[in-house]
Amino acid sequence: MRTLLSLSLTGLAVTPAMAGELAVTVEIPKLQVAEYHRPYVAAWIETPDQQFVANLTVRYDVKMRDNEGTKWLKDMRQWWRRSGRDLTMPVDGVSAPTLPVGENRLTWDSAKAPLNGLKPGSYALVVEAAREVGGRELIRVPFDWNGKDARAEAKGESELGRIAVEVKG
Repeated sequence: MRTLLSLSLTGLAVTPAMAGELAVTVEIPKLQVAEYHRPYVAAWIETPDQQFVANLTVRYDVKMRDNEGTKWLKDMRQWWRRSGRDLTMPVDGVSAPTLPVGENRLTWDSAKAPLNGLKPGSYALVVEAAREVGGRELIRVPFDWNGKDARAEAKGESELGRIAVEVKG
């Protein structure tokens, strides 16, 4: 009985270590402007040759009546061309409210969509932001998805601050 119990506990301890995670930190800088609007932000994964793989998140004004916040999604031009125009918003597990100023940590479990079908290889996290009465910015952060821990980051110049990717194998 004691041996059986310890084997069961060992199995429980090993299971989480096998699960992977993708954590992304998106910094929204505080801008000193007369009329500030939170940016719309989309994050997706693409191959090194810029082929779309999966949407991670689309942050926009989900509270506007009659789903009117979707009207400005096309201002995130690259995301719109890659996959946005083919989506009907809101998308469960992908769309959410805009991000506040500061560092925002978002995580995805590799056992769940959209990462559960991601094959080992080299990819790029792409983050695009567009703000009403503001600018646009797009940042690519290359990363490897191979079951090993890894970190990478890049820094924006206007609408986005630090973008960090952390892979936990």
